[in-house]
Amino acid sequence: MPAEAALAIDSPIDELERVAPLRAGQAPPPLPTVDGGFQTVLADPPWRFANRTGKVAPEHRRLDRYSTLTVEEVCQIGVRDVTAKNAHLYLWVPNALLPEGIKVMEAWGFRYVSNVVWAKRRKDGGPDGRGVGFYFRNVTELILFGVKGSMRTLPPARSQVNMLETRKREHSRKPDEQYDLIERCSPGPYLEMFARYPQDGWVSWGDESSDDVEPRGRNHRGYGGGEIESVSFPVLESHERMPSTTERRIAKVLREQYEAGASVRDLVQETEYTITRVRRLLEIAGAEMRGRGRKPTDPVS
Repeated sequence: MPAEAALAIDSPIDELERVAPLRAGQAPPPLPTVDGGFQTVLADPPWRFANRTGKVAPEHRRLDRYSTLTVEEVCQIGVRDVTAKNAHLYLWVPNALLPEGIKVMEAWGFRYVSNVVWAKRRKDGGPDGRGVGFYFRNVTELILFGVKGSMRTLPPARSQVNMLETRKREHSRKPDEQYDLIERCSPGPYLEMFARYPQDGWVSWGDESSDDVEPRGRNHRGYGGGEIESVSFPVLESHERMPSTTERRIAKVLREQYEAGASVRDLVQETEYTITRVRRLLEIAGAEMRGRGRKPTDPVS
């Protein structure tokens, strides 16, 4: 379920929690469990808040995007009981509800240590200015990162920047690249709360996570995700592997450049990867390799 609200807030949280939902709420089902507890949790709570007119966002009848929960209801979900002694939490929070996000994190047994910023980009890589907000036009969202007990991130996290730059999807849908980032940085087993689209290797929990349930958020024109034309290549150690989704994305970009005339050495210089890694990525993308020094237009003898 989504975390981004459609309208900006202008009320303290104790007033927001008194706003009655327009649809009858349903008690959340029990959380799933695994032996030893989940070591990593990703959560995108359906935050409820009101705009300046007092209308509930996003449950106003004109919007009707999804059911929501109050902050107290989110706090009462028993995440503490299904997570391992040492665990990581990735919690999506709208910019306007940062204090409430910290409150939820603490109620679930985690302490805040850092965050990841999702910068929503246009196709050309510039900021997507279609966001909303009462004070600023929001082009970012936050993932608060919390730790329960004591557990460092995995070694690949040492080169992972705390920013995702992707094109916007349908209302409130978060970027698929979040899964690659999390799997690089935190160990499983993985639990996604308020999930909308089941992911391989993850346990999904939420009223829209089933394959036979159509999520309510509509996909409007221009919000279909897709590649950013200006691509940034992740910094990697010499023997570090990319997550599979990232690997396929980078491989596709390199193939397009290679078939447009770039040499392997050109791609090595641009990406700062080894020749071996560049060649492997080209093979993954199905590129037809040329002889050394040969251009696409050169005749093959």
